[in-house]
Amino acid sequence: MVLAADTLRLDANWVDYILIALYFVFVLGIGILARRSVSSSIDFFLSGRALPAWVTGLAFISANLGAVEIMGMSANGAQFGIPTVHYFWVGAVPAMLFLGVVMMPFYYGSKVRSVPEFMQKRFGTGAHLVNALSFALAQLLIAGINLYLLATIVNTLLGWNLYLSLVVAALIVLSYITLGGLSAAIYNEVLQFFIIVAALLPLTLVGLNRVGGYSGLEDKINDAAQLNSWPGTNLTGITSPFWSVVGIVFGLGFVLSFGYWTTNFVEVQRAMASQSMSAARRAPIIGSFPKMFIPFLVIFPGMIAAVLTSEVAKAKQSGDPSFDYNDSLLYLIRDLLPNGMLGIAIAGLLASFMAGMAANISAFNTVLSYDLWQDYIVKDREDGYYLRVGRIATVAATVIAIGTALIASNYTNIMNYLQTLFGFFNAPLFATFILGMFWKRMTPTAGWVGLVSGTLAAVVVGVLSEDALGGMSVGAIGLKGQGASFVAAGAAFVVDILVSVVVSQATRPKPDGELRGLVYSLTPKEDFHDRSEGQLAWWQRPTRLAAVSGVLVIALNIIFW
Repeated sequence: MVLAADTLRLDANWVDYILIALYFVFVLGIGILARRSVSSSIDFFLSGRALPAWVTGLAFISANLGAVEIMGMSANGAQFGIPTVHYFWVGAVPAMLFLGVVMMPFYYGSKVRSVPEFMQKRFGTGAHLVNALSFALAQLLIAGINLYLLATIVNTLLGWNLYLSLVVAALIVLSYITLGGLSAAIYNEVLQFFIIVAALLPLTLVGLNRVGGYSGLEDKINDAAQLNSWPGTNLTGITSPFWSVVGIVFGLGFVLSFGYWTTNFVEVQRAMASQSMSAARRAPIIGSFPKMFIPFLVIFPGMIAAVLTSEVAKAKQSGDPSFDYNDSLLYLIRDLLPNGMLGIAIAGLLASFMAGMAANISAFNTVLSYDLWQDYIVKDREDGYYLRVGRIATVAATVIAIGTALIASNYTNIMNYLQTLFGFFNAPLFATFILGMFWKRMTPTAGWVGLVSGTLAAVVVGVLSEDALGGMSVGAIGLKGQGASFVAAGAAFVVDILVSVVVSQATRPKPDGELRGLVYSLTPKEDFHDRSEGQLAWWQRPTRLAAVSGVLVIALNIIFW
């Protein structure tokens, strides 16, 4: 099990503890206030579909600012450098814009309560059940990642035993999700977004000042591969520059990215809580603006830690494979921030992990209650019954996440583990989803058979790779690290598409009349827009806002080429 080193202790004093305590007062207060607005299951699971676009947009991005974004990307920054920006400018923003412009009209217009429910309408029971079960499992595993790193902060701050830290951290998140459901999660995510920025921006500025600005950072990094985003061979672990680029563009930029951002209910749930079709479309587009600038707050501190903190710098120079790069940000906080700023930084880290875990838990309880319990176990009960099931599911998921956190503790770079999970669960779902959305001939049977086949293909690649599955990998094909995850995702996507096409030719499709709002060619254009959208200002129109975001992210890719 990976633990923070005994020497890694944050020297917090009473000022820091007061700031942290104030943060928790606000968190629990939001949960108590949100409880007053919960009178039905749709209030608990989807905030009554009543939230404005700016709230759901910030919650959309804050839900992703969890352990992976903060600790995982700073670990990547320390270990691999600038190529890590691909996770944002290639592997996130384009897919977020596609979700807002193309896919949210299908989700919101069909009035489904979850992504698996959309799969049920398009493909029927088989694909729905496979998707719901795989999604529920994925959220329990990913919640464990956030919980483990949240407990690591408690362990580092207080010196508590890791197991005690896991329980305390889980209880904090459980309290406000159980009280206020998705509304509590979303409003806390908005608060957490600003706290995270307040924590990481000073750290980045102080660190850059200490190394002499960005040019000084470049001078102190000896490895040229860490200063250019392409071809990113050190990030992918693929020695060929050409195939490294293919892995990034196809594996990360297309399959993993679009699979995560367009079909992952954790994110889509936030947009679904919006008050109108236009607001739902704008939510991921609004989120894309802060998303493209997050690298300056997470990757750069990791790179700074690799030259300023003795532990990380020593591991880099020696090539120590056992060093836990997930602690890079903590080392930098320890060495650079005075008391007061330290308390804000700790609150920011706690906020990020709580936001990530809360997002996983709130999505899990929705899918378990609506898509599994209501559809397959106990049908046709009163609404209050499913509200109670959702609260019980929240408690159960939190307890299970304590166990899955121990799995996450075995990885020295948490991104390797997370990208492996995305390859297993998100990549085949995206293949089924996108083919079914644009090809009306795809059949219900092909929906679930393609999902299962794609998942198995990703598992096979993971097992044959060197370290994608930790001790369960056999290393037969020489792939390792995040490159193995990119290849696994690509295999899942291709196998899913091929199997779905073959099976569709041999089975019966749904009648065209049942596919309006589910297949692009069979859905009238007026179904995709609010009638009042023409009266909105240009910056409130989804397509124009997306165009501005697209230009900015292209510019960032060129600047850091």
